[in-house]
Amino acid sequence: MDAADYRPRTVVSGGPLELAVLWGGFPLLGAGAGWLLAATTGWLARLPWVPFGGLVRWLDQLPEPQATAGAIAVGVLAGLVIAGIGTAERLIVTVDAAQVRLRRSAENRTVARVDTRVAFLAHKHLVLLDADGAELVREPTDLSAAALAAAFREHGWGWADDDPHRSAYRLWVRDLPGLPTGADALLRARERAIQRDRRDDARELRRELGLIGVVLRDDDKRQYWRLTNRAVAPGSEQPTSAERDADGR
Repeated sequence: MDAADYRPRTVVSGGPLELAVLWGGFPLLGAGAGWLLAATTGWLARLPWVPFGGLVRWLDQLPEPQATAGAIAVGVLAGLVIAGIGTAERLIVTVDAAQVRLRRSAENRTVARVDTRVAFLAHKHLVLLDADGAELVREPTDLSAAALAAAFREHGWGWADDDPHRSAYRLWVRDLPGLPTGADALLRARERAIQRDRRDDARELRRELGLIGVVLRDDDKRQYWRLTNRAVAPGSEQPTSAERDADGR
């Protein structure tokens, strides 16, 4: 067995209460919604326009009690599906003295303490920064800030109650000076992705910006940015090896 398996650790998750809400609450809500739909199909079917009008009229023609029982069963099933998705998507954080493991759905990510300067919770995101101020992790979560702080501090990690670089962020506007080469184009593309609610694209563009030393903070649909210590200032890019060879350097 690996020595890491013997290290004391702290697990932070929603716990049994969260699972009870997911697997008990959502099916009950679904059952209630199904019963309400079955009870009001006659009234809904008489309206001149209603969403899914064909389905409503079909339900209204079904005999009772089969119609009500069927609507409740479908509601319960929908609630179970939502509960399953919620269970898979919840974040579980396991902290020990050497590393933190982040588990969501089938994804596992591990970050070493030696690579991390500070961890904190900001805008319902767990964030880990390295010594240069670059983001190692940014994970959305509803986990308790107090529970996370206690877990990290218990195992000797640096924890901040707020973003230590909060005052360094500046509102991004197009063609703003001070950004590394290529950052403005990436920010424009990300702005379009945010406006179109293309979250995967926005997340990928955030990663691309991080590679050139730009860290982002979103406020509604506005982007705020700061530079890490590794960011290359405009006009000071180092020449590539091919460029050096061509210049005889």
